[in-house]
Amino acid sequence: MKKIIMTGVDGNFGGYAARSIMKKVPKENLIFTSPNLKALEKFKQEGIETRYADFNDPAQLTEAFAGGDVLLLISMPFVGEKRRNAHKNAIDAAIAAGVGKIVYTSIVGSGNDDCQSYEKTDHQYTENYIFSTDLKYVILRDSQYCEAMISAFEEAADSYGVLSNNMGNGRMAHVARNDCAEAAACAAAGAGEDNKIYYITGPTANTMEEFVTIGSEVTGKSVDYLFVDDEASYAFFDAMGVPRYTDGEWAERAKAFPFCSAGMVTFGEAIRKDQMSYCTGDFELLTGKKPLSVREMFEDLENHRIGQRTSTD
Repeated sequence: MKKIIMTGVDGNFGGYAARSIMKKVPKENLIFTSPNLKALEKFKQEGIETRYADFNDPAQLTEAFAGGDVLLLISMPFVGEKRRNAHKNAIDAAIAAGVGKIVYTSIVGSGNDDCQSYEKTDHQYTENYIFSTDLKYVILRDSQYCEAMISAFEEAADSYGVLSNNMGNGRMAHVARNDCAEAAACAAAGAGEDNKIYYITGPTANTMEEFVTIGSEVTGKSVDYLFVDDEASYAFFDAMGVPRYTDGEWAERAKAFPFCSAGMVTFGEAIRKDQMSYCTGDFELLTGKKPLSVREMFEDLENHRIGQRTSTD
């Protein structure tokens, strides 16, 4: 059986994917990597081979990926040139180490040239770089995590009862982060076809008006939706202490928004323009399961909050 290397097992997404793939693949066929040695210890104690991985050092990464056949490259939690360089280093190291296939976690707007999302730029760069190699690949274009919008809903419910953003009447098939991680684990374990792109989405594409209506019905907390333009969105996040870019400092009040405002505002613009309104059955195709709905996630709030930012360099 092929050796599967997983990156980012220290994060929320990677940790779930790691636990999932341990149920699908014999331990001796798994290699878990992270730049956080402490986070690897628990997996090491369970008999998984673990390796330190420095995404700023291609030579060290080549050693970390040695002996692997398939690499699950979970996209880095920072944005911009630093992320593009880290992804390129990982791909170059995989090739140098003799890895034959990459499973990459991307986003729904990637591949749409009209989409100008700040986040999408890094993903499209990474996809194109993978396409330029001889590697086999599976690209997983994930929808927006529902947990992110649940956090925004709760912040609104606890303040003025208004969730305001620039998404307007655009539609997004909000998906559970753990569903995305499950799809990644399944793809790394061999589900799906090589050299194919899958869109990992929730079961319905919702407007923000529909989203807050569901949240209000389930929680009993009345929240209305208010459309604001891009400039006003930036002003809101600035006032909350959310930095424009991931290398900034987060204020304590900004803990409900563990993403940089440039990413969120341009993402909202793309949603408003229906550049990310994909809604497919690809999750079920890869996993054999139905994706969670927005209503189901609101009904299980304790397990569907975004959690802490884990932007490990």
